[in-house]
Amino acid sequence: MSWVFLVLLYGILKGSREIAKKKAMTKNTVMEVLVIYTFLSFIFVIPQAPKAGNLETEFYFWIAVKSFAIFIAWICGFYSLKYLPVSLYGVLDLSRVLFSTFMGVAFLHEVLNVWQIAGLVIVSFGLLFLKFVPKKKTEQDDVQNPILESAKTNVPFYVVLALISCVLNAVSGFMDKVLMKSVTSSQLQFWYMLFLAGYYFLYIIIKKEKISFSVFKNVWVWIMALMFVAGDKALFIANGMSASKITVMTLIKQAGVIVTILGGKFVFKEKNIAHKLLCALIIISGIVIGVLFK
Repeated sequence: MSWVFLVLLYGILKGSREIAKKKAMTKNTVMEVLVIYTFLSFIFVIPQAPKAGNLETEFYFWIAVKSFAIFIAWICGFYSLKYLPVSLYGVLDLSRVLFSTFMGVAFLHEVLNVWQIAGLVIVSFGLLFLKFVPKKKTEQDDVQNPILESAKTNVPFYVVLALISCVLNAVSGFMDKVLMKSVTSSQLQFWYMLFLAGYYFLYIIIKKEKISFSVFKNVWVWIMALMFVAGDKALFIANGMSASKITVMTLIKQAGVIVTILGGKFVFKEKNIAHKLLCALIIISGIVIGVLFK
């Protein structure tokens, strides 16, 4: 059952990484943080290069596709996280479960039983319940940085960006499970990060983005990169274990939402934490029902 602990580690690191991202973006722009975070992450996986060879040609293409999905997902996710409370973003991120399930049905022709349908209904209810925050404490209370004041009226837009990020991350997770049947964790992580760094390099060249050297002094960017590389390595190894089950892995990953909600309360002093925690528990209970009762 070592894969269970590896996936749990991934979930905790992922939740912690969302907090680090938001802290990093209080000191530098979204693109500065995103680009340097990606390049640092690639540098950290370079030692795996000797183990990344002997890959069949077709897998370079599919890894490039996975990397492009994450390239877009991160742009959407970083912008939404900058302007949304981290606790709200963490709960929205649970919607990946819905998208992963839909892909399983659409592409793997999986059939949902009564319990799984009930679980999805509960998950959907938990996500919709996020809209009904207590009247005395609205989501706008969470936006306390004057820089973010203009974003208050655009909350639905950033929620949509967060959901787009969730869809693309679900696509990437789906591809991980398929690819890990034929490639090693070192091969996938090295080439995935190389393609991703390449995409962002082209982006800053085409868009003529200015990257300040001050971002290298932002300790949160370094922490993010380390947590990302460690978490992905753990997840790739778990995916490669024959005993691992993608449905159970999906459930365990959600441990990260508790970290983001608590981070929202104790690090960013956000409001309506009890409401968001309730929504998260409703969603997780739906996941448990859908995964465990088959």
